[in-house]
Amino acid sequence: MKKFNLKFKGIIAITFVLALICTCFVGCGADNSTTLDTKTNYYADINIKDYGTITVKLDPKSAPITCENFINLANQKFYDGLTFHRIMEGFMMQGGDPEGTGYGGSSETIVGEFAANGHNNTLSHTRGAISMARSGHPDSASSQFFIVHEDSTFLDGSYAVFGYVTNGIEIVDKVCKDSNPVDNNGTIPASSQPVINSISIRTE
Repeated sequence: MKKFNLKFKGIIAITFVLALICTCFVGCGADNSTTLDTKTNYYADINIKDYGTITVKLDPKSAPITCENFINLANQKFYDGLTFHRIMEGFMMQGGDPEGTGYGGSSETIVGEFAANGHNNTLSHTRGAISMARSGHPDSASSQFFIVHEDSTFLDGSYAVFGYVTNGIEIVDKVCKDSNPVDNNGTIPASSQPVINSISIRTE
């Protein structure tokens, strides 16, 4: 699917929820505590093979558990070599699944830090937001995340945004433009999935 038509956002919202049900890790495997310093600026450099680096500034004040989970996985090199398996131009690019199918995740799940789940996270799914994919269960997010290509605020309050792209948004544009999904759900064939060389964390 190529350029995302805004008038179909309602349909895509439903499709998005159904697709995320494929993320099958339901229930909390971790204690969901966090030790991040909310006064520290945390950045994630997401290097994508043949494209370059997308830099994301994380927001532990709004989503501390989500940020710490993402940071821990990145520091463990969990994401190195994984892919973006679902891409919809004008909507988002989703990755971080070790199976590359939408069915995988890490060994733990985390609480969903969004309004519908009782958390005061007011971050919006605007262009460049990074947010956690999940199944229908509110506390089922694991390792899969997505980067918003164009404003998709209909997701606000239902998914945990935990930061925003500060550099490399043109790489998001390029990845999304180059995508050739095989269905209306954004599925990318395994041989064509953009590869995450690494995700490295740094602080300021």
